[in-house]
Amino acid sequence: MAFYSFRRFDANWKLQYMGKYQRTLVELQANAVMHWSKDMLEKANSFSALPVLLETQDEFIALLKVASKSPLSWKTVLNESKALTPSVFLKHLMVLSDLGGEALNKLSPLSDSFEDKCIRFHWEGEQYVYRLLEIGDKCPLTNSSLKVEAKSVIGNKVMSDRMHDVIMLILFGALDPDNNLPEEAQQRCAIGSLLGKPEDITNLVKENYIRVSKQLSGERANSLGHASQRYVESTLKDVLPKGWFIQEEGNLTGVSHSDENEKLTNFDLVVKSPKGKEFGIEVSFQVTTNSTIERKARESNALYRKVCEAGHKLCYVIDGAGNINVRKKAIGMICEHSNCTVAMSKEEIEHMASFMMEVECGEH
Repeated sequence: MAFYSFRRFDANWKLQYMGKYQRTLVELQANAVMHWSKDMLEKANSFSALPVLLETQDEFIALLKVASKSPLSWKTVLNESKALTPSVFLKHLMVLSDLGGEALNKLSPLSDSFEDKCIRFHWEGEQYVYRLLEIGDKCPLTNSSLKVEAKSVIGNKVMSDRMHDVIMLILFGALDPDNNLPEEAQQRCAIGSLLGKPEDITNLVKENYIRVSKQLSGERANSLGHASQRYVESTLKDVLPKGWFIQEEGNLTGVSHSDENEKLTNFDLVVKSPKGKEFGIEVSFQVTTNSTIERKARESNALYRKVCEAGHKLCYVIDGAGNINVRKKAIGMICEHSNCTVAMSKEEIEHMASFMMEVECGEH
């Protein structure tokens, strides 16, 4: 009897609200942003630097290919770039060379590695001397001191002397025939020898970028997932009135994994209204294919029933080319088993907030 009652409720709900909040796959595609927007990056990157690195990788590679006039041409091209900041450029170099802040910090002071605190090297047949501005003496070379940690990598647009020195070190340090860098750094501080050589740059990135980015690879899916959640959470906080409660990795009252299991089900975000209405939100933004969304699709039917039977609402925020263009069957299943499905733009999340406020007012 309970099952029949739920089916009737489910059918009536679909008939009345399909298209406004419970989107079809086609409707979701029409509203999707597909790739990280500037607004998303600014909010999400306080948690992870990974989204901006993925978004600017092509610009970074292009800079290396065209910076061929002199060893400082990279600086000229960087100053003209709209996509790359000094912090983003340096972070890319650190990933490509596999020299993170912890490894760099072990090299200080660089006076032990370069005579007179100068990097001397040949480049395109000419002799160059670069005098270290700051890191010749003992100083921190941590991610935070170099302005490449998550909270600074987008916002910082100032090239400090310390950052400039580290860029020159990674590009040309191992090209100094008399350097005393550790062996592992010898293999990583010679990227400058390839500047202006498109084929060599392409091969370097293709062969090494994924491999050397172990600084990031382990956190890739996790960081992108949390960055997406943080963006949705931050946007909802800006939109929903005072008195609404938003929790990351929360539970809905009375919704457990199974009837026999008392352990409550986790949701990416849980929102509770001043009147006690509860909303479970699952968030997925994939720029590449990922099987997680297929697992969520398989679970969506049962989860939808449990949430609705407990008197709550289930919402999904789904976007990204890897989801919308590739996982169409899975996204379609989720759209069928959701009270509200939106894409990941400010306007779409505002649309979801409107749904929540309508539920609070008793309209749904």
